[in-house]
Amino acid sequence: MEPLTPAQQYFTISHHDEADFKADGLRDYSAYRDLGVAQATGGLAEAHVIRMTAPFRTELSVRHHHDVQFQLVYCLKGWFETDFEGVGPRRLVAGSCWVQPPGIRHTVVGWSDDCELLEVLMPAHHATVNDP
Repeated sequence: MEPLTPAQQYFTISHHDEADFKADGLRDYSAYRDLGVAQATGGLAEAHVIRMTAPFRTELSVRHHHDVQFQLVYCLKGWFETDFEGVGPRRLVAGSCWVQPPGIRHTVVGWSDDCELLEVLMPAHHATVNDP
C-alpha cells in the first residue's frame, strides 16, 4: 500500500436528508449516505453513514479485510458486533467507536435492527477482500 499523497481539498457540508440513503454500497443489506468527503478531499478520505436495512443472518458473516490506511467506525444508533482476528469479538453501542488497523481480518457477527454507523476511511477508493 502506497502512502497517501496530498490532494486539493474543498469545503463541503452535508445535511441529513433521508433521500440521500442509497442501497448502492458495498453490502446489499445496508443503505449508505455519502457525506461528500471523498469529493472534497480528492479521494484522500471517505465518510458515510451506514444504515442496516435487513435483519442480521449468519450467512452474511464473511471473513474479509479492507485495503485501507485508516478506518474508524462510530456507532450512531443501536449496536454492531464484529469478530477481529487477534482481538476477538467487539461490540459497538451508540456513542462508541473503534479504529481498525489496516488490513485486519474481521467478520461481522451481528447488529441491531436500528443500527446506524459513521465510517471514515483513507483512502476513499480501496479494495475489500474476502479472506479464506
